[in-house]
Amino acid sequence: MEQRRARGERVLPMGFGEAGLPVHPLLRDELRAASGRNAYGPVAGLPELRAAAAGYWTRRGLRTDAEQVVVAPGSKALLFAMRMACGGDVILPRPSWVSYAAHDELLGSRVWHVDTPPGGGGVPDPERVARTLGLARAAGREIRQVIVTLPDNPTGTIARPEIVESLGRVARENNLTVVSDEIYREVAHPGQSVAFPALFAPERTVVTAGLSKSHALGGWRLGIARFPDSAHGRRLRAHVLGIASEVWSTAAVPVQRAAVLAYEEPQVLVEHVAASARLHARVAEAVAARWAAHGARVTAPQGGFYVYPDLDARRAHLSRKWSVTTGADLADLLLDRHGVVVLPGHVFGEAPEALRLRVATSLLYGTAPDQREAALAAEEPLTLPWIAAALRHLEEALDDVLGTAETE
Repeated sequence: MEQRRARGERVLPMGFGEAGLPVHPLLRDELRAASGRNAYGPVAGLPELRAAAAGYWTRRGLRTDAEQVVVAPGSKALLFAMRMACGGDVILPRPSWVSYAAHDELLGSRVWHVDTPPGGGGVPDPERVARTLGLARAAGREIRQVIVTLPDNPTGTIARPEIVESLGRVARENNLTVVSDEIYREVAHPGQSVAFPALFAPERTVVTAGLSKSHALGGWRLGIARFPDSAHGRRLRAHVLGIASEVWSTAAVPVQRAAVLAYEEPQVLVEHVAASARLHARVAEAVAARWAAHGARVTAPQGGFYVYPDLDARRAHLSRKWSVTTGADLADLLLDRHGVVVLPGHVFGEAPEALRLRVATSLLYGTAPDQREAALAAEEPLTLPWIAAALRHLEEALDDVLGTAETE
């Protein structure tokens, strides 16, 4: 992608899951005001931030005490520490975010992929989870954890409540720790509701969240985790704090101070996040429609800024015209011919031959701060020249590579 840019060629960056929006001035001001706070903070996080995070979850129907909360430099650090603290093997949904499996490679543990059922984006099929636990025991392995993502990365969808409830029942019956990655919770699309595992297995569920998606603060690195108010939760939290003490010591204190404001949720920030969710939804829907018009099977996006087209119906066309037989082939073709950057499904745990792609839409909002501000404020962002141009670029690429839905 960078080589194409250096040559002055067009690039459509749809591979990276960054929120693509400006930082709200209130948060910048808060960070600036706290910049002189250079002493180490508590390993678990500033008391005022843990209290603000507890209030955030309590307002959403999940009663939380500050002593249940741990703060870290990004939720990714918390996810890794929890894998280390839990030990054993892990069940991941297929497809799932790339870093989950990478954590287990680093730890030397085993990943058991379980397909998501229809309507279960981000959540592995509960019946198959139960069967996988039996297979693991028969092989002398112990699965201790299952990770879910709500809303989901990479599919941009939300699992149905009955699937989440069923998984919670399996977790309780088998003493599994459920880690619910809710980093996209606040950018669920308007009108969408999400059922979370902590409602159904409260004593077994750890929740992770952060500000990288909702407030576009990916570079600030701030994540939070809520541990269950149970003996299991307290043991796990203590173990994670032991790991944190030796690995990251404390999240950056000025960033924590700004995060206090974010989690206290003044109305102006609530409105800012809601506007972000509306923008993500509008552009993701437009991108999904263009893939569908070219023969892809695409579930309508429900949260975040991802589309996950399946091109299996175009397999014969792609093989005959372009010798494309894998998702990686297809991603390479789009990049080489048109500068369209997407990720193939195999990096999310799919089989190499699966013709599925993760398409991120959030870097279409503009390349300069004023463009991104305009996108956020626009009643109809698709009419903005730079977003309209990006959509035309995508259509041109799909016309060339896929033709129409009827082309064979």
